[in-house]
Amino acid sequence: MSEEKKKNLSEFTPFRLNSPQDIRIGIVVSEWNGHITDSLFEGARTALLEQGVLPENIVTHHVPGSYELPSGADMLLHFNPALDGVICIGCIIQGETRHFDFIAQAVANGIMQVGLTHGKPAIFSVLTTNDMQQAEERAGGKHGNKGVEGAISCLKMIALREELIQRERGL
Repeated sequence: MSEEKKKNLSEFTPFRLNSPQDIRIGIVVSEWNGHITDSLFEGARTALLEQGVLPENIVTHHVPGSYELPSGADMLLHFNPALDGVICIGCIIQGETRHFDFIAQAVANGIMQVGLTHGKPAIFSVLTTNDMQQAEERAGGKHGNKGVEGAISCLKMIALREELIQRERGL
């Protein structure tokens, strides 16, 4: 018997953070497809607040498009070393040319590299869809909000990092 396909991709198992009020998160948001990225940002911000992150500990910056997300995230972590992680929010919609493929691949690789370089979570919360309807369905529509997923992923990775640091120190 096959498992039923999940409809709302933003559902997650509740978890508890030790000191959410001490967590500092950066969010880099693409201005391209702004009505979609604004919704993703609101989902991420709301999820962070619901988990106990303080509003003043959420630093947000906008970049022109998804291609600039890795650079924006890198700058944010470089100039704000107190940040525990960064969420990159964007929306890339398939067009008639291969441009989509190149941009999506570059953004995914770039965000991954930012996380590896800084040793902190850099979360890919970028929609890569075939059309605007799919984007809307994943930005607060019937498939949830990818921004929420990005926020929860970031918090879980921060918790993992802190656990590993504590183990390393023998605490």
